[in-house]
Amino acid sequence: MSNKKHFGTDGVRGLVGEYPITPGFALKLGWAAGKVLSKAGTKKVLIGKDTRISGYLLETSLEAGLISAGINVVLLGPMPTPAVAYLTQTFRAEAGIVISASHNPFHDNGIKFFSSQGLKLPDEVELEIEAMLDEEMTCVSSELLGKARRLENADGRYIEFCKSQFPNGMSLAGLKIVVDCANGATYHIAPSVLTELGAEVVSFACQPNGLNINLECGATHVDALVRKVLEEKADVGIAYDGDGDRVMMVDRKGRVFDGDDIVYILACQAQQDGSLGDGGVAGTVMSNMGLENALIQRGIPFARSKVGDRYVMELLKEKGWKIGGESSGHILNLNLTTTGDGIISSLQVLAAMIAQNKTLEDLGKGFVKYPMKMINVRYPQNTDPVSDERVIAAVQEVETALDGKGRVLLRKSGTEPVVRVMVEAEQEKQVLDSAKKIALVVESVSNQTV
Repeated sequence: MSNKKHFGTDGVRGLVGEYPITPGFALKLGWAAGKVLSKAGTKKVLIGKDTRISGYLLETSLEAGLISAGINVVLLGPMPTPAVAYLTQTFRAEAGIVISASHNPFHDNGIKFFSSQGLKLPDEVELEIEAMLDEEMTCVSSELLGKARRLENADGRYIEFCKSQFPNGMSLAGLKIVVDCANGATYHIAPSVLTELGAEVVSFACQPNGLNINLECGATHVDALVRKVLEEKADVGIAYDGDGDRVMMVDRKGRVFDGDDIVYILACQAQQDGSLGDGGVAGTVMSNMGLENALIQRGIPFARSKVGDRYVMELLKEKGWKIGGESSGHILNLNLTTTGDGIISSLQVLAAMIAQNKTLEDLGKGFVKYPMKMINVRYPQNTDPVSDERVIAAVQEVETALDGKGRVLLRKSGTEPVVRVMVEAEQEKQVLDSAKKIALVVESVSNQTV
């Protein structure tokens, strides 16, 4: 990963209009990807996007670049990231491209790729594409140019796939569900899936205008969902993020269930129905210590990866396990999908509720979270406050005070210039004080490097 100039843990991402999220770079990236992929015989690539206004610009540029390399393009329009992964497989395309910045504001955007298997591209392929970006752009002869067409029923295909992952003979009838689509890519899919499975659905944040994606709604801003669930006296609330690969849920009393809660519920259900087998659960360094304790008490092994669903996937493959996820709401169930899928994950939780005849709050019992505090501190580009000796000393001081009954984690975000300061322990006051103490040192060091 350190050798890459453009690709991060989740593709290429940045502020629209600033390099590399420009029409010129997208054009060259489409061409470079087309040249690399065509070496393996590919002639078809799918492109999907979320609802950001800049999606039109990047879609057109990528399309032109791919066509100039002799690649045929299938345009999906606004579609969740996992839907692009699924359709790439079903159409036997050699690659799928998603134009999205996930949970970020509308002024950011990104470009990420899926392989023909619906998985993120291997590092070696991304490196090959980056090497091709350094070459002079050329165009195949006219008779070899690719063509483009739009797939009109892409949403319907994916709706049917989501429904097919819900247990046969089971219905959501009798459940009132509030769904928040973040004004993003699930706006025309999730409400239909839930309604067609029998639920009474109250939906909001389903009117994207290109500028309101993730704006005070969705999986990263669940306060509105909590209020709506209580107001509607609903059984459960579901919030997706802008590209539909994250999910958060809310029980009828307004308690938020994050990715750790959802992973716990799915692991317990899999253990109960036998699909877990001898497998365990993969989390990340950000997963709550309470999740690890709760799973071990049930005899379910637990292991941690670096932050990022790419690394959770790598750990699952290494262990031969099927279930994993991040507290942020990326959930992986390799029995059902090849990538994180918010809609599929929420359907599995709903299925567990019905199978066990329990409410969401009841399913969550047995998992007691440690108090955790995370503070984001912005830092100047091209600096590394995490390695500063003053920050290291502050962390060591806090770790000594925790005396093995908690943990400290500092990490730089892979998508924005912030240091995430996380402290977790048994006592909430100690957690808050410790996190603030370290964050102040990080902030001081960052200000001095401006």
